[in-house]
Amino acid sequence: MSLTRPKPDETIRDFGAQWTRFRANEGYYASAEIFSDICGPLLPVAEFAGASVADLGSGTGRVVAMLIEAGAAEVTAVEPSAAYEVLRHNLDGARDKVRFVQAKGDQLEGGPFDLVVALGVLHHIPEPAPVVRRAFERLKPGGRILVWLYGREGNRLYLAFAEPLRWVTTRLPDRLLAPLAMALTAVLSAYCGACRFLPLPMRAYMRAIIGRYDWRYRYLTVFDQLNPQFSKYYRRGEVEALLAEAGFTDVRLHHRHGYSWTAIGRKPG
Repeated sequence: MSLTRPKPDETIRDFGAQWTRFRANEGYYASAEIFSDICGPLLPVAEFAGASVADLGSGTGRVVAMLIEAGAAEVTAVEPSAAYEVLRHNLDGARDKVRFVQAKGDQLEGGPFDLVVALGVLHHIPEPAPVVRRAFERLKPGGRILVWLYGREGNRLYLAFAEPLRWVTTRLPDRLLAPLAMALTAVLSAYCGACRFLPLPMRAYMRAIIGRYDWRYRYLTVFDQLNPQFSKYYRRGEVEALLAEAGFTDVRLHHRHGYSWTAIGRKPG
């Protein structure tokens, strides 16, 4: 968990600045292939076809575009930060399928939805339970929530390095964080190369995901790890409890590449 516990608005501000700076979604980073990888064995991408979906924390629209490509009938894109205008611009050609809402996740309106997704979002919210409860309320009976979260299991060595570093980097202005992130991206690229030949920690993730990003998105990945005021790495039991306590049943988890959790739950019908 983050060494500090900032107000939620501070993290929203951080992401507003980040996504205003990193606006593009291209290549493998924005592909249907990586979307399928995130969903894992829990939810075939084909099941989004014809669905009404809410995407919480839409940022620059990366996941929304993936949902549209997967065949979603309509997507409610929810984004509270200054990146809302970037989101609207990036999805200008899909306005017939997207409803844009500038709000926090616990303010979700509309629906009822077939699916609510929160991919890479809840682990940046200090108190995520109200968001998950709101998703439960806005789903149809039998509707499902799909979340992706940082995992604590499988990240012990990484966190031993990253958590002390984040104590410094979360206090840096972007103009100072940027060159540090650039230097660490060079280190990350060398590590990805070494993972091709050596059984290093997080090798599966490096080979399957990070090693397939071009330099821009490796840099974004590093910056994204160092920038937000709050990040939590979840244990399996914490993910299960987060969904179950909101009312979801049939909660299932997938330990994605041994370092993160994709989870799904169903609203009783």
